[in-house]
Amino acid sequence: MNATWIQVIVAAVFEVFWVIGLKHAEGFWEWSGTVLAIIISFTLMIMAGKKLPVGTVYAVFVGLGTVGTVFSGIAFFNEPLQMAKVILIVILLAGVIGLKLSHRESNEKGDES
Repeated sequence: MNATWIQVIVAAVFEVFWVIGLKHAEGFWEWSGTVLAIIISFTLMIMAGKKLPVGTVYAVFVGLGTVGTVFSGIAFFNEPLQMAKVILIVILLAGVIGLKLSHRESNEKGDES
């Protein structure tokens, strides 16, 4: 995994922070942290999109952010753990992994991104 994909993963982690912040921020510092997380998240995603296929970057960013947000809700905010959620998260992750693997295969065949 190269540094650009690590940027996408870090961007997704910050996405989880700002999504939680949008729901739970109340004071100045909480909103400041939320805005900072938005800026970091989108900056990293935009930088990665300059080196990797933008559709794949966006899908991985949103997919990982969704997984992180759902599990954060379950772990920290007492949202219910439902089997349907788990199954759909597994399907989502399979799609994200598939997109990442298809990018690698196309690069190995000599395609430029």
